[in-house]
Amino acid sequence: MSKALASTAGLERSETPAIAKSAVVIGEPTLGAQSLLSEGAVLRASAGAVAIGVGSAVIENCVVIGTSAMPTVIGRRTVFGHRCLVVGANVGDLCEVGNATILMPGCRLGDRVFLGEGTLVPPGAELQSDVVAVGRPARVIRTASEADLERLRRLRGGDLTLPPPTFTTVGPTLEGLGMGQLYAYGDITPTIASSAVLFPTSEITGDVMIGERSVIGAGVKIIGDSHGPVRIGNDVQILENTVLHLLPDNELTIDDGVTIGPGAMIHGCQIGARSVVEPGAIVCDGSAIGADCVVRAGAVVKQRSRFSDGVEIDGFPAAEMRRIEAPERPAWALRFNDLPTASA
Repeated sequence: MSKALASTAGLERSETPAIAKSAVVIGEPTLGAQSLLSEGAVLRASAGAVAIGVGSAVIENCVVIGTSAMPTVIGRRTVFGHRCLVVGANVGDLCEVGNATILMPGCRLGDRVFLGEGTLVPPGAELQSDVVAVGRPARVIRTASEADLERLRRLRGGDLTLPPPTFTTVGPTLEGLGMGQLYAYGDITPTIASSAVLFPTSEITGDVMIGERSVIGAGVKIIGDSHGPVRIGNDVQILENTVLHLLPDNELTIDDGVTIGPGAMIHGCQIGARSVVEPGAIVCDGSAIGADCVVRAGAVVKQRSRFSDGVEIDGFPAAEMRRIEAPERPAWALRFNDLPTASA
């Protein structure tokens, strides 16, 4: 039985939440007894706006975000697969959430909801209890069967009972730590502006320049190795567990004021000023996103795509949806109180 499943199989584990050494907690969430935050996972609870129920598991490299305007509430004995992104969502008891699923602000899942891998539940969507849903956007394909419930029972150690809710407030795990890790590649070391903020678990390698007041979130990896330079402007936010890299003889440029959501993959492209890349989106090599654009959650911008200023971009592969006004920095972006306090 995996660590995640063991954490939900009855009440034999410790009553306290289990937080892996490499997991990151930002803010002060409330976690139920026997809940689990696995390796590489990031939980950001602005104003304490994340609650995870008894026996629930958030496993490797997931990101869970809640703010006062969009709290995240997760029920009891629910399990999230690897690399899930949960932003301002409400999730019921005994749900099975497949790997790389994205739950966007205001969406609601009932109890015993089964989501296939890579499912995207869009903002404000609601899935009733006892359904199986897949796709981007999520669509219900059937009611949960007795076989589904029997499988769920096996995954929960033969027992689907729900213990009473109990919560512990957990403090941040980054206070007093140094800033992110910088690594040379050959004779080139990253150049970081003095006012930029790097979360301690971020890692930046090689030919990378980061501008003033930019923020590099927890678990972010930026790799400027022999393939080419990475240039990140001023007032940029690159959020939790995002990866930036590029192919040979290429460049990666992020212009001023861009916001890149958690779990994104940004590879050898150009992103124009003030644009927003939502959680879990992928922007591929040789593509160019104009200024004041929005790349929607889970979209895949294929290689050498070109988009003009001020458009909404969505799909797999991504296409222009419509013209838009300049986007504001989204509610899931980092705020001043979310930033870590480094040790002297």
